[in-house]
Amino acid sequence: MKIDKRAAVGASLTALMMGSGLPGVAQAGGFYLQEQSVRGAGRAFSGEVADQGAASLWWNPAAIGGMTGGDAYLGASAVLPSGNVRNVNTQLIRPGQASAPVGGAQNTHNPIHKGVVPSGAFAYGLTPQLAVGLALAAPYNFTTDYDADSWVRYTADKTSLRTIDIQPSVAFMPTASLSLGAGLNIEYADASLANYLPFTSGFDGHQDLEGKGWDLGWSAGVQYRDGPVSLGVSYKSSIEHKLNGTFTRDAEVLQSVIMRFTQPVRATFSTPWQLTFGGRFAVTPDLTLNAQATRFGWAKFDAIRLRLDAIQLGPVYSAIPENYRNTWAVAAGADYAVSPQWTLRAGVARDQTPTRDGERDARVPDSNRWNFSAGTSYALSPSFTIDAAAILLAFDDAPIDRRTAAFAGTPAQTAILVDGRLENAHAVVLSLGGRFTF
Repeated sequence: MKIDKRAAVGASLTALMMGSGLPGVAQAGGFYLQEQSVRGAGRAFSGEVADQGAASLWWNPAAIGGMTGGDAYLGASAVLPSGNVRNVNTQLIRPGQASAPVGGAQNTHNPIHKGVVPSGAFAYGLTPQLAVGLALAAPYNFTTDYDADSWVRYTADKTSLRTIDIQPSVAFMPTASLSLGAGLNIEYADASLANYLPFTSGFDGHQDLEGKGWDLGWSAGVQYRDGPVSLGVSYKSSIEHKLNGTFTRDAEVLQSVIMRFTQPVRATFSTPWQLTFGGRFAVTPDLTLNAQATRFGWAKFDAIRLRLDAIQLGPVYSAIPENYRNTWAVAAGADYAVSPQWTLRAGVARDQTPTRDGERDARVPDSNRWNFSAGTSYALSPSFTIDAAAILLAFDDAPIDRRTAAFAGTPAQTAILVDGRLENAHAVVLSLGGRFTF
């Protein structure tokens, strides 16, 4: 039987990426991290689009409109996840063989790495109407890691995504109550993902893809402020990431004889757009209520598109469907000033996962979640305030059930009938930061 080499190379890419996506179970749906403000973390990110100052710049560039002098924020959040990824009845079907259990370790505890998410922002009022600012964020950062004998090894090994977002912004107040803002999002991404290969001989091979690159998006927003009421709306665009890197793959050239090949590759995927709206209402001079809703355009992450410049074959293209859905996140919270120096906060949020039943795998073991938050601020001086917050994220149990195939489209095609569960997943997030005025 003659094998189409171009199809075989494309199948290798598909085997690597099929059902993989980028890392999940973050602090918002999919692989998005919300931890860009310690003050916001204390109230479950319920008032950021309508609040003011550099600490809210990531959510709304209009947040710095009307400020005088300088304002700076610096913070960090320790993310401590926990959970089980358990096999139920995953099967392999090798060519010419009966369906067989995947074997290996049947339960993986805590496959998601602990980590620290930094954030910061700076803003300065040039005139009473005009202000400029710069926010530094890490909106998509995560690592999942499974042992070499895990039951998920043929669909997920180690996956990591690191991003840095630089958002220069400008805000203008045409009236005393209206602030308009816009920003440019300059985003760096560095991603790697890998899995093992079930060769027909019974041996396992390995393959991985690595890539990095800089890409652009934009943000825009408006705020209306009238006495005790502040309302805000903002939009953050999707960013199409084009990552240049390498694709490394083991091939079984003879039975039990394995060789490794490395070739250049380009991977393209898009992050979701975000439309956020919300408000803050000062019920009394001491108590402020917050509410916020965000529509995430996760349907932009519809596929991962690949180009591999194969030796002697020319470019090979592959598009792997991801089929993420658009989602909602809603939050409510409150700020209470115990004294002029001391403020307490609390909030609760509900966030949908963009992953779907029937299309969820161990690289993105994501699910709907509740966010319960508490926080505090204390002004150590008129120009320096320290913020602290704690979050408990409780994830719903969910199936891991996306069925894939290794060596798809070749005589060695091996079906991987994934049947597992995400169980007892939760995360604790501890945040500490400071705000400075000058």
